[in-house]
Amino acid sequence: MSIDKDKKNETGAEQAIAKLADAGVEVCFMNPGTSEMHMVSAIDACDDMRGILGLFEGVVTGAADGYGRIKGKPAMTLLHLGPGLANGLANLHNAKRAGSPVLNIIGDHAIAHMKYDAPLASDIASLAKTVSYKTHQVKTSVSLTPTCLTACAQTMENQGQITTVIVPANCAWESVETFSPEDKPASKSSDDFKAVAEVANALNSGEKCLLLLGGNALDVDGLNLAGKIAHATGCGLSSPTFSKKRWRGQGVVRAERLPYFGDMVLATLKDVKHLILVGAKSPVSFFAYEGASSDLVPEGCNVINLAVPTKNPELALKALARELGCGDGDSVAPFSGALPPLPEGKLDGLKIGMALAHFMPDGCIVSDESNTNGLAVRAMTIFAKPHQWMDLTGGSIGQGLPLAIGAAIAEPDKKVMALQADGSAMYTLQSLWTIARENLDITIVLFSNKSYAILNVEFAKLGLMASAGDEAKTMMSLDKPEIDFVSLAKGLGVEAASADTAEEFNALLEKAINTKGAFLIDAKIDPPM
Repeated sequence: MSIDKDKKNETGAEQAIAKLADAGVEVCFMNPGTSEMHMVSAIDACDDMRGILGLFEGVVTGAADGYGRIKGKPAMTLLHLGPGLANGLANLHNAKRAGSPVLNIIGDHAIAHMKYDAPLASDIASLAKTVSYKTHQVKTSVSLTPTCLTACAQTMENQGQITTVIVPANCAWESVETFSPEDKPASKSSDDFKAVAEVANALNSGEKCLLLLGGNALDVDGLNLAGKIAHATGCGLSSPTFSKKRWRGQGVVRAERLPYFGDMVLATLKDVKHLILVGAKSPVSFFAYEGASSDLVPEGCNVINLAVPTKNPELALKALARELGCGDGDSVAPFSGALPPLPEGKLDGLKIGMALAHFMPDGCIVSDESNTNGLAVRAMTIFAKPHQWMDLTGGSIGQGLPLAIGAAIAEPDKKVMALQADGSAMYTLQSLWTIARENLDITIVLFSNKSYAILNVEFAKLGLMASAGDEAKTMMSLDKPEIDFVSLAKGLGVEAASADTAEEFNALLEKAINTKGAFLIDAKIDPPM
């Protein structure tokens, strides 16, 4: 069945979904309830929009984030009232930090029912505003479609935003007259990079300079521009600890990732005289530590903001390259290096990274929530074929598997790799069911160290480990009982196997990558400490 987009007296839901599809919204990730049933029916009747079911709202919102990052266009979510939105907030927090274009449609009670304060009634708007650039409350069925279209357009502002539309059930089921959106003139770019001359002077000063790249400056074209600037001036290239999306690997200009821990960032930047921000924020510590600075810019370092994250950093690099006289034929100094050998012996994070470097296919997409094993994995996979890498941008764990779903929906012809820590996997393990249901081409590497290892690291860093009792230590352990991820994966429809040695892991990884579809490798490794 298809929606007749020209008929009169269609429901508000039918009209809104048809017009959103016309505006380019192709996918709706959802976990609906009674108040959203008319929206579900409208999506079912619309040939141009695909519905994807998640068994938990955190899966839904994380998948929308992954889709928006890779596709570069709005993903839509459909969530059930305030509690449904609340369940999805953690991954919307990550999406907000990433600057992903996400349109949330949140069902609410019918307006006439609101006065009864039914059990699911809540202040949806207040919840939504914690993660939304704009929040809209629909009051009538007539206003539903224009409000949704406005919110959809707003998701693409400022390099990507979250917007939320709260839809009372009656506004979805009531009939409306034909609606024709007005053609609006394309908005002109307001990007004005006033610091270009100042940055050029700093780069030509002979003092040590570093470009900190974010946003689309980490796409191939942006990195090539940065590479030309680095070749011409001798400046360094770096990127934030966690980025929305970056290209990396053999033949790609390398922007060295800032370390996670503050003292390591300060050591990295200690000789930098000019830190130039290009779509990135000035580095700060993730947490406060007694006696340590939260600001990670060394004393005496001059910070110049060439492009704030809400502007277009690639355009800023183009303007800077023109100012410096960099031409089309100038060198971009892409990364190259010898591929590490295939690993042997007892499995660990470094050996997993070595194997990944060998087998990751050209152009694959990586969703990284490997957490404590990430340093070793990233160090090795830089030698892999060119690939896109998505980070845990907001620090809220449980993002990795949902993010992989969205990426696989956005690019069905690309292999997606989900590098997943065991503790955070349990936050959104329902993702495996959606992966199986949609027959997505995702290889999952499950780092099974039976520990919330990062908490052990932080506990020691705070000087508390020496005096820790057994109860405190058990709060960071996942081995009593040990989680059987192979059985869990198979129970949710995903083929899986475990590996204790590098040889076993190599064989499973090669098989998974060369086979279309989902496969989980339960990689048995020791905790880092």
